[in-house]
Amino acid sequence: METLITKLKKAAPKAALLMAVAAGAALQGCSHISGSETANAATTAVDSDAASAVYVAPGKHDELYSFLSGGFNGQVSVYGIPSGRLLKIIPVFTQHGENGYGYSEESKAMLMTSHGFVPWDDLHHPKLSRSKGMTDGRWLFVNGNNTPRVARIDLSTFETVEIMEIPNSAGNHCSPYPTNNNEYVIAGTRFSVPLDMKGNTGDVSLDKYEEEFRGSISFIKVDQENGDMDLDFQILVPGFDYDLANGGKGPSEDWVFFTTYNSEKAGTLKEVGASQNDKDYLAAINWKLAAKYAKEGKAREMPANYYHNKMDKNTHMAKSTVKKKVRYLLPEECPGMMYLLPAPKSPHGIDVDPTGEHMVVSGKLASSIPVFSFSKMQEAIKNKQFDGEKNGIPVLKYESVLKAEVKEPGLGPLHTEFDGKGNAYTSMFVSSEVVKWRLKDFQVVDRMPVYYSVGHLMIPGGDTKEPYGKYLVAMNKITKDRYLPTGPELAHSAQLIDISGEKMKMLLDFPTVAEPHYAQAIKADLVAPRSVKFHKLDENKHPHAVKKEGEASVKREGKNVVRVKMTAIRSHMTPDNIEGVQVGDTVYFHVTNLEQDWDVPHGFAVMGANTAETLIMPGATQTLKWVPKKAGVYPFYCTDFCSALHQEMQGYIRVSPKGSNVPITYSTGKKKTAPVASAK
Repeated sequence: METLITKLKKAAPKAALLMAVAAGAALQGCSHISGSETANAATTAVDSDAASAVYVAPGKHDELYSFLSGGFNGQVSVYGIPSGRLLKIIPVFTQHGENGYGYSEESKAMLMTSHGFVPWDDLHHPKLSRSKGMTDGRWLFVNGNNTPRVARIDLSTFETVEIMEIPNSAGNHCSPYPTNNNEYVIAGTRFSVPLDMKGNTGDVSLDKYEEEFRGSISFIKVDQENGDMDLDFQILVPGFDYDLANGGKGPSEDWVFFTTYNSEKAGTLKEVGASQNDKDYLAAINWKLAAKYAKEGKAREMPANYYHNKMDKNTHMAKSTVKKKVRYLLPEECPGMMYLLPAPKSPHGIDVDPTGEHMVVSGKLASSIPVFSFSKMQEAIKNKQFDGEKNGIPVLKYESVLKAEVKEPGLGPLHTEFDGKGNAYTSMFVSSEVVKWRLKDFQVVDRMPVYYSVGHLMIPGGDTKEPYGKYLVAMNKITKDRYLPTGPELAHSAQLIDISGEKMKMLLDFPTVAEPHYAQAIKADLVAPRSVKFHKLDENKHPHAVKKEGEASVKREGKNVVRVKMTAIRSHMTPDNIEGVQVGDTVYFHVTNLEQDWDVPHGFAVMGANTAETLIMPGATQTLKWVPKKAGVYPFYCTDFCSALHQEMQGYIRVSPKGSNVPITYSTGKKKTAPVASAK
């Protein structure tokens, strides 16, 4: 095994892709050559005190919240660290039957786009909001990779409160990256596409990739008080593929950096076409200068069509606004705003150390890891140490910005995180390991196997000025024999590693929901005290809210609409008997939860509904839409356990044939006849 790895490390760069694939197959295949040997190796790697290190006693809380992207499930998973306990799934881009997100009438608008209602996305990167370069626990920003979107989650309620579609983008992958005081959240496109500059047509021949296709980098302004987002401007960039990004710190805090691949501008068979050049690029953008150019009138305007969806905290209803234009800058017209740094072929991660001086670029097919110097980059710009240009953007000479190369780190470097003590940790996808190296001399000092094919790493605060250098989480793509088999779609894996000492120590691995790409973690005491514990009923401004049981009602509006204004409180609903509904009626159940304490939500479901239940938070109103298709008596009930008499929290709705003369009546204990409404 070691001989194979050594040979592959020294192989020629041109053959790197094929060798990486072969190495991955060989290394992963080893787990089936000898199951006992693999088990023994795993057992040896686990620290002897691991159980006590991750044990969180009943009733005690974890040190940290960690937020893992859900990948293709479009959600965020919240785990406690060090226990690895799953605490919550936050629905963002995907309908969620558990609480009716994306099903209830109030939340449907959150998933509206220029393509219509899109109830799914590919969520890759969570990023915590920041103050003075440190995570502050207010908001979590996440990206939708497929239908380009950026969302904001309010960490006082752990709810998605805003989603913005990104125009002129396709594959919103290098996103979303907040600047050090949340001035902007920055999002770059993965797939370059033709941009419809005049609003005429986007119909462009695929043969014109090199001439017509461009990328975009979006600058989303964030309100410092309430977090509301607004697309300020975009930079239209060369037609490469933009992979990942990270912002600077300290001396480099005015800059943001993007890895790019496909500098060849190949439009087909990219595994070959985008691997012809010896190097691709790291794009460096001075975001403060860009904002200055935009403010001073350098920005042009072009037609656009994108949705901006917000959840109103008082009405608990989402509203969509359609935007019809966007401002943009062209790098060739804005000197000093953007530079290109030659980087290893097909780079993936770009990570900036806590001092803001070192920029680490992980070329996933490279045999070493280049570390660029920000101060050298500034000198190179000052002295015009350029090696030509691309689309009017200066290309800096590789040697002029290179600080050092980390030699023979492993196979398939992807991502680097920092512990704040002068050490860097890089994931090695092909050789399935985490490698620790020093920033002072760029020497590898430790390595640890992980199982298997590690992608992203996460050190709590590892991308900030002051990392919490106690734990590292490795997120692994392949689990194979790690857990009990569950069919072809196996759980993914996160492994918790102690990095507090000189040597890494394996503490725990735990299965994760869907495919985590990246994660963020933060000390629990920066988030937990902000949790809203009391939800005032009198602040509920929903148009169909009822604040007491005496206001509950059932009314027919026109010929085919029945509106039920209902209350829920432990342990009954008002009304719980309803008659006079007819087959084919559209029935809206507007249910208000009269409870105000944070841990007493109520659920509502009715038999035969084609949506989902709805979960009503304390003090809030939510709406379930129901169209009965045949006559009968249908039960409805509370779906979320609320008290000892939760099971009794139920009722009935009678549905009569279309055209029947059964009047609308409703009651909880005693019937009331509804006033007859005039037909509309």
